[in-house]
Amino acid sequence: MAHVVRGNGEERAGQRGKARALLLQWNLVCEDDWKAPLTTSLFFVGVLIGSFISGQLSDRFGRKNILFLTMAVQTGFSFVQIFSTSWEMFTVLFLIVGMGQISNYVVAFILGTEILGKSVRIIFSTLGVCIFFAIGYMLLPLFAYFIRDWRMLLLALTVPGLFCIPLWWIIPESPRWLISQGRYKEAEAIIRKAAKMNGVSVPAELFNTMEMQDSKPQQQQKAILLDLFRTRNIATITIMSLLLWFFTSIGYFGLSLSTPNWHGNAFLNCFLSAVIEVPAYVIAWLLLRSLPRRYSLSGTLFLGGGVVLFIQLVPADFNALSVCLVMLGKFGITAAFSMLYVYNVELYPTLVRNMAVGATSTASRLGSIIAPYFVYLGAYDRYLPYILMGSLTVLIGILTLFLPESYGHPLPESFEQMLKVKCFRNGQQTTGIRNSKANPKIVVTPL
Repeated sequence: MAHVVRGNGEERAGQRGKARALLLQWNLVCEDDWKAPLTTSLFFVGVLIGSFISGQLSDRFGRKNILFLTMAVQTGFSFVQIFSTSWEMFTVLFLIVGMGQISNYVVAFILGTEILGKSVRIIFSTLGVCIFFAIGYMLLPLFAYFIRDWRMLLLALTVPGLFCIPLWWIIPESPRWLISQGRYKEAEAIIRKAAKMNGVSVPAELFNTMEMQDSKPQQQQKAILLDLFRTRNIATITIMSLLLWFFTSIGYFGLSLSTPNWHGNAFLNCFLSAVIEVPAYVIAWLLLRSLPRRYSLSGTLFLGGGVVLFIQLVPADFNALSVCLVMLGKFGITAAFSMLYVYNVELYPTLVRNMAVGATSTASRLGSIIAPYFVYLGAYDRYLPYILMGSLTVLIGILTLFLPESYGHPLPESFEQMLKVKCFRNGQQTTGIRNSKANPKIVVTPL
């Protein structure tokens, strides 16, 4: 699983350099210079489409099947890109690669959290996924330094995807998904095999068929997108969360994509941009363990945005200081970005939790689509991208202080248990949207 995540980090980082390589390949300069940021934006359009459909496909056809299918799409179409004969052909293939890349990243994340036990799951969801993404990111400038031709570089970044083929016989399907589909025997076989490998004894009967049947009416209860806006409190939380993801994504991808514009060696700057993410993820994990979510998230956003805003005050001769400030700004925004998933999950009840994460993740993809054009503004004014990204990041940091505090609270199971935003008067929980039982029967499986 870590190999999959690391490969995605390497692949996604590789996308950031390929668009610039095309400037010389197809003469995307002067009146055609708008095509360079459009190429990157269309890649993120593919990411947007992939993030929207990957969850639905994995819910329908299984985590493992969609994981390896989308890995094949990413690897196969990346290989075809090598033989692109025009900017239009490259861009269309780039969009499809973006669809496959984000899909297998998301499905690998879901599959890992559903397979692993609670003690390992937290580390996997925070440090595991993010650190291995950063490792892949750090390998990119090393590859690019020794392989200067973009076609050969793309080939070198594509070949490692073939190493994931043997993982088909190692990574199991999610037992939780199998249970949700009523495939209890297959789920039981996977659980017993895992228990045997870990030296854990399991009861003779893992699943009570009658209890599983009784839980079906509750499992069949469906939510719709309007449930995220049905009351004033829920709508406020949703809108604020969408803005939070949108602006944080602009800051993260804007700073990442601006790496080639920094003073000094482009390969070294790209490597440093990747390295700074490692301590950011560690700090985010430590903050999530011990401090309130709102203050941790807001503090890192203030740090990132404030430092980026300060860059315009640095004299032009102090280029090294400007690079250091950009790194520090990315450190803060990266730490905030890595905390969003955890915080978002804790705000919404079980019935709409996946839907809420999907909606906010879509807002993040929209931010990544716009981010290349923030970088493009640097052609008119060197500091303009940093002024805009810094201002928006500080603004969203202030807005975060009005969100509910979820630290120390159990995950809400119903709309009635959702916390109130700070701009509302404290009192009873919001009135329910749907009638739900006070103590619903929950079937716990030994995963």
